[in-house]
Amino acid sequence: MPHSPKNIVEVQNLVYAYARQEPVLQDISFSLNAGDRVALMGATGSGKSTLLENLIGLKQPQAGKIWINHILVEPQNLPQVRRYIGFGFQDANDQLFMPTIIEDITFGPRNYGVAPAIATDQARQLLADFGLEAYAHRSAHELSGGQRRLAALAAILALNPTILILDEPTTGLDPAWRRHLAQVLLKLPVQVMLIASHDLHWLSKITQRALVLAGGSIALDTDIQPLLQDGETLEKLGLPIDW
Repeated sequence: MPHSPKNIVEVQNLVYAYARQEPVLQDISFSLNAGDRVALMGATGSGKSTLLENLIGLKQPQAGKIWINHILVEPQNLPQVRRYIGFGFQDANDQLFMPTIIEDITFGPRNYGVAPAIATDQARQLLADFGLEAYAHRSAHELSGGQRRLAALAAILALNPTILILDEPTTGLDPAWRRHLAQVLLKLPVQVMLIASHDLHWLSKITQRALVLAGGSIALDTDIQPLLQDGETLEKLGLPIDW
């Protein structure tokens, strides 16, 4: 069983390897509690995306266990587990597949039985929050990369997740939109936020805690502000702060 009833996300001794390769993740253990806003950091190839995909059951670990809201992440429980999680893929195009953006945003709620009129009202509000009202009836292909990323996030938030997991959410966003995204995220009523990113300055404005992957393991689990002021440690971890 998970260690504590407070834990929203609990990972114990996770091991994951791709076929015929050395493990990408080895003996990963951590917990996330209500109110946690956590940065998942690490050099390219350190296993950040792989870890996130294990959390939502897209990949199955060779060893170890994951609980989401005290529900064991295993194939028969995935529909229940995923009801709690809003997951943003690194490539926004993986989440936008309907003819128009507003249909993308209403797809999830309607699939769960939300009345069409209510789903549409909610979608319009999300589009307004992201400054995308004018694009409601356009396809994703007509949007810029940054706009597609924001539309994908709106589609995630339409499901009212309690856990938000984002993989490189600022890719393709200019500074003004990165700031706007930060402002939106900080207002969200989610219990836990876990964000994988190389955008260290942006992470410093969003998150309080850092999990740093290196060598297949969690090299650090610490407050983010002191870490981002420790240039020597960041350099050793392959995360030079000024580049």
